[in-house]
Parts: sequence; C-alpha cells; structure tokens
Amino acid sequence: MSKTIWEKYADVLVDYSTNVQKGDIVIIRSEAQAQPLIKAVYEAVLKKGAYPITKLSIEGLSEIYFKTATDEQLEYIDPFIKYEYDHADKFISIDAPYNTKNLTRLPSEKLAKRSSATRPLSDKLLQRAAEGSLSWVICNFPTNALAQEGKMSLSEYEEFLFNACYLNTDDPVAEWKKIGEKQQKIADYLNTTSKVRYVGEKTDITFSTAGRKWISCCGLNNFPDGEIFTSPVEDSAEGEIFFDFPQIYRGNEAQNVYLKLEKGKVIEAHADKGEEFLLKMINQDEGARFVGEVAIGTNEMIQDITGNILFDEKIGGAIHMALGASYPETGGKNTSGLHWDLIKNMKNGGKIYADDKLIYENGKFII
Repeated sequence: MSKTIWEKYADVLVDYSTNVQKGDIVIIRSEAQAQPLIKAVYEAVLKKGAYPITKLSIEGLSEIYFKTATDEQLEYIDPFIKYEYDHADKFISIDAPYNTKNLTRLPSEKLAKRSSATRPLSDKLLQRAAEGSLSWVICNFPTNALAQEGKMSLSEYEEFLFNACYLNTDDPVAEWKKIGEKQQKIADYLNTTSKVRYVGEKTDITFSTAGRKWISCCGLNNFPDGEIFTSPVEDSAEGEIFFDFPQIYRGNEAQNVYLKLEKGKVIEAHADKGEEFLLKMINQDEGARFVGEVAIGTNEMIQDITGNILFDEKIGGAIHMALGASYPETGGKNTSGLHWDLIKNMKNGGKIYADDKLIYENGKFII
C-alpha cells in the first residue's frame, strides 16, 4: 500500500534528517493542528525502537506569557527544558502556527530579554550538534496562517510546501541526497578559499572565511532545505549591504534594511519600516551586532517571499546574512540570543566573489 504524504514526510524527518536509532530520546515539538504529521512522526519513532516525547503548545500561550511575565519570569529557565537540551538525542520541531502575527504588538524589549535568557539553551544545542551528540530538524506543517502569510490558499500552500520538500517525488530522500552531492562540490571549492565578497544594489561587503568551514545543507537541520553557509571570522566583515526583501523575525517585519559594518560589527543600521524593532534586536547583547552566518540559497522550488524564514532563506537566487549567533560546526565563535537571517535578492545583477574570483552572478553559480 502506498504511503500517505504525512508518512513520507515523517520518514524523511526520522530516517534521514535526524537518523533516529533504537534507544534514542526524541523530543517532538509542535502545535496541535499538526496532528497528522505529529502522529506519523510519533509512529515512525516508535518503529525505530526509540522513545518519543511530545511537547505540544496551544494557541495564545506565548501572547499571555509575554504580556504578563515579569523580568524575573522572562529570565527563568525551566529546569526540565534544560534537562532535555542536556540529554535528548533528537529534536524534531514542527511549526504549525495558528497566527503568525501574535507577537507583533508585544514589547520588543521583552522579546529581546527572553532571547538573551534562552541563549544558553541554543548554545547547548549548537554545541552538541557540532560534537555529534545530538541531531535536530525544523520543519513546517501547512496551516491557514502560513498560507495567508505567503499570499496563497491552503491548497496552494500545501502544494508549494510539498514541492519545496520534494515530497511529491517517489523518493524524497534520494532527491535530497542528489542535491547534497551537487552542493557539496561547491562547498568543497569554497573551503579552498579564504575571502567572500557580496556585490549588488547598495552592497559591497567582504568577509574573511579563513579557517572556517562551508557546509552544504540538504535536509538534515531544516526541511525544506537548500543552502550553503559558513560563519565568517567575527571581526572581518567590512562594507555595506542592503536587503531588499521584507525581513521578518518573530512576526515583526523590517523593510529595506541597510547595514554598514566595520571590523565585523554593525555600526549603522536603518530600515524604512521596523527600524525601532531592528535596533532593539541588535542591541540585545554584545554579539547581536556581529555576523553569525553568511549563506547562499539554492532551492529553485522556492522563488518568492512567503514570510516564513524556513523557506525564504532557501530561495534559489538569493543570499542571506544572519546577525547574532554563529554555528560552532563551521568554526564560528560568536554567541548571542539573536540569530536573524536577513535575505537579499541576487537575481538583479548581484555578484559573489571568492578570493577575488567571480563565482556567482544574477542568482547562479558560474563555477
């Protein structure tokens, strides 16, 4: 009997993305409306002989929390959550929001304070992932809220998601392995270089990648996937960069973001819309003004902004640069409660140079 789309989805998350093994402790996080996928993942984990632990949230709790919590409560870390980050083997997070804007009107100071407080948890996850003692993946379940954010009907959004994940193919895992092989060749080339430069509209910025590792992303941590990334040397970013796509973080939007950097640090930041929020986010801690990631999107099945960073940062023909936390597996050392991926269209004359050689133009690699 042929598998349902949710069973195929679960197989990718359990067998491929996190490689669940017998005896693993597997944390499954989601919202209640993702039940078809949650059930399929839960069953797949059990069939592996592992131990699934479901953590389901309900609509409205985050809004109540940020409206009501005191500074002391915002800084409190649940010891049971900390135990999970210390001891769980796999994390499968399924985003299925009822409302993508429920945090938009909340005080950005509270969001920043909570991000800073939970930084040790995100640092622990990244550290354990780099060591190989933990695997994690983030994915989406199609909801009306996500469809509306992407300006699609629910059925259109489902089709978009399934295509972006290659779930409509006979063997999605085989497709992602092919993508991985193609991207790895580019990553291998970039790993022989030590400097990358982005050039485009109001953009000319250079980063040192000496001693850092470029990584090909093909469905292991994000699903869908499709990017090649690294964490640049922390004090190396020099120049300016303009992000023409809308930049969305925790339901808040900034438009036409312009940044100027010296010695790795943002010294000037502007936005036509959402500038106050932008500044509060990058002022939340010392590391938030430094670059944690530079990346090149490669998923040609994703072409338009959907308002969902999981998809938008993978747009084929775009690049992104994250302010805040870097990835230890690349050699990155920057720490922050922030990791905000800012996306730039490169199909309008954008260029990328590696060690002064042109390797990418108008959204395409030319090596």
